[in-house]
Amino acid sequence: MLSFFWFHESIRFAYQALRSNPLRTLLSLLGVTIGIFVIITVLSLVDSMEINVRSSFKVVGEKVLFVQKWPISFEDDYPWWKYYRRPVTNYNEFKALKKRLTNAEGVAISGTMRNANITYFDNSLENIVIQGITHEFDKTIYFNFEFGRYFLENEIEGKKKVVILGYDISKELFNEVDPTGKTVKIKGIPFLVIGVLKKQGNSLIGESTDFALFIPFTVLTQYVSTKSRGFNSFISIKCKPEEDIDALEAEAKGVMRSVRRLKPGQEDNFSVNRIEMLLKAMDTVFKVMGTVGWVIGGFSMLVGGFGIANIMFVSVKERTHIIGIKKSLGAKNSFILAEFLFESVLLSLLGGLLGIFIVIAGTMGLNYWIGDSFTIHLTAKNFLLAFGISGTIGMIAGILPAMFAAALNPVDAIRAK
Repeated sequence: MLSFFWFHESIRFAYQALRSNPLRTLLSLLGVTIGIFVIITVLSLVDSMEINVRSSFKVVGEKVLFVQKWPISFEDDYPWWKYYRRPVTNYNEFKALKKRLTNAEGVAISGTMRNANITYFDNSLENIVIQGITHEFDKTIYFNFEFGRYFLENEIEGKKKVVILGYDISKELFNEVDPTGKTVKIKGIPFLVIGVLKKQGNSLIGESTDFALFIPFTVLTQYVSTKSRGFNSFISIKCKPEEDIDALEAEAKGVMRSVRRLKPGQEDNFSVNRIEMLLKAMDTVFKVMGTVGWVIGGFSMLVGGFGIANIMFVSVKERTHIIGIKKSLGAKNSFILAEFLFESVLLSLLGGLLGIFIVIAGTMGLNYWIGDSFTIHLTAKNFLLAFGISGTIGMIAGILPAMFAAALNPVDAIRAK
């Protein structure tokens, strides 16, 4: 019963403080509002980036290695120009890895050509990314089909002019009609459509498949030089489920060194990457962003705490006469202490609620504006954290004013004007 009375009185006095001078109260709460806004915004962005990144990684199978020119993470003491001078992976190296690796379930090579065009009668699209791939590429990267199928091995080896379309390309050219069996022209050369991929959406790792074409790697190399500066390729290797990926990595490095005729002690001129490396690098970025958010938000919360403390001292001053009357009627010091402390917490929570409201409104607007390119996720965990921080700041900021109010002499307090 007493707790309910404290609650009711605190709400009433907080409401009176707001009503009597709303501008002063709003300015006092602004620090808490900004602090909560910054902290929740940064945490939500970090969570959203992590969710979107991990969602993008779902297209990559587990226990997959990528042999390529560039590493995922660069060594601080390694000259950048040495990376630049490395040769790109080629078809012969792919064949050697495919033949000699014993722990691999699938080995494939992929190369990219940009700024291509595709036409179907009067419909035409430009600036298309063409990716040449081999038969087992779908074992390392997941392919979900809307229509049709994946390449057959004899289509790759026989250099057949067949193509798999990204979802958006198919929609633009054929208006969501199944195009399998139809012929399109890529750079003026006819290709038979054998499949269409399901919509992937924007990807935070690499480019989305929605606006890409996939053709046999053996056909791609007929129209683009693998030695040209703009050509890029990598070899992907899927580890057998029962095998250790570390052993596969060591085996792949041995084969590559043998094929490239590197002498003992000579440094590798290739990189063997894992998705885990990129995730580890991203985790570091997420931690730094989170720390920066906490620092900026912490300073705002500190200012907000001083604002709450200030308004509570003013409130004690304005209600000194009432405090004296309550004490003369038998109110205990603990009652006065709890009343002002509870009021301080409520005011701080109000600032936190305002910050959360701004975050929600801003998130809804941003998600509507940016569409599918990046989705900002709001979690209950961050909201509960915001309430906890707001309440803690209110309690810390209100403890001195509440103790000052509880320590007032009732006779002196009654005489106060």
